Amino acid sequence: MNADILKRVVRAIHIGSQPDLDRLAFKIVDVERRSGHGRLADELQGILKQPRPKLIPPQLPSSEITHDLKALPTSRRHGELLTTLLETKTLEHHMVLPEQIEARFARIESEFAARDRLAAFGLKPRKTILLYGPPGCGKSLGAKRLAWKTGLPLLKVRFDVLISSYFGESATNLRSVFSAAKERPCVLLLDECDFIARSRTNSKDIGEASRIVNALLQQMEDYDAPGLLVATTNIESSLDSALFRRFDDVFLVPPPGSHEIEQLLKLTLSGVKLESPVPWGDLAKRLTGASAATVVKAAQDAAKAAVLTGRNSVTQAQINQSIAELQRNDAIPREG
Repeated sequence: MNADILKRVVRAIHIGSQPDLDRLAFKIVDVERRSGHGRLADELQGILKQPRPKLIPPQLPSSEITHDLKALPTSRRHGELLTTLLETKTLEHHMVLPEQIEARFARIESEFAARDRLAAFGLKPRKTILLYGPPGCGKSLGAKRLAWKTGLPLLKVRFDVLISSYFGESATNLRSVFSAAKERPCVLLLDECDFIARSRTNSKDIGEASRIVNALLQQMEDYDAPGLLVATTNIESSLDSALFRRFDDVFLVPPPGSHEIEQLLKLTLSGVKLESPVPWGDLAKRLTGASAATVVKAAQDAAKAAVLTGRNSVTQAQINQSIAELQRNDAIPREG
């Protein structure tokens, strides 16, 4: 086994990436066969064809978790963590999206999985992604989904710690974050990135805020980490125009349409009994214009109401009541 494959095997084991291990196993079989070790290649291939047992993910000892946290980047002045580490098992990842948006996410995941094959043809996978759209429609969830699907840990940048009033310190903190992403494959999440990427043209601030935009542009220009970078924003029009050119893919995560609203309601209520057939189409009309998060909340509120009243099933009246409450709170646009 050559050194390059050995390093990739160890890296895949270290980050717990089963898809990478599978690809490398077949590559090893191919290398051994081309090296004239046919019997060994056949034996290895036989092992790979055996049914895979269902394994329970091992729990990390507290000492390993502590070591992992110590490896995270810290602020220069106070030593605070610049990122939050989200474990794979804690990540939400189920999304209900329009077909064309689902295809955009799937393409990123497929290209990451095939990055070695693409490299053989001098091609690079999409690695930097900007997701924009209204609040509550799944941009942050999209980053978690990408982390889940690729088997990468999620590092969420803490802008409250990263930004400093001291000259040049914010840019230094940002460089530390990007350096950490190069050291360990991950999905680096810049959630609500307009916090540090507002347009320099419209800003009257020529101090630290402008410097961190310049630093971000430079880091994006030089980005060559082994994982993914995902940025999200609710107000893409406020971003510095130069930033858009640094992303490999930019797309809208829209509010759910009627079909997606129906699917979200059914998915959220799939764990409870329904007292009678539900007119999903009518409910979807009442929820038109609501965010995905609001649709899920409407269904969850109805389910909780059923549990609290001691009923074994959710009634249509409870669903209607939860929708009406959200409409009164302006979470759902009123009809007319």
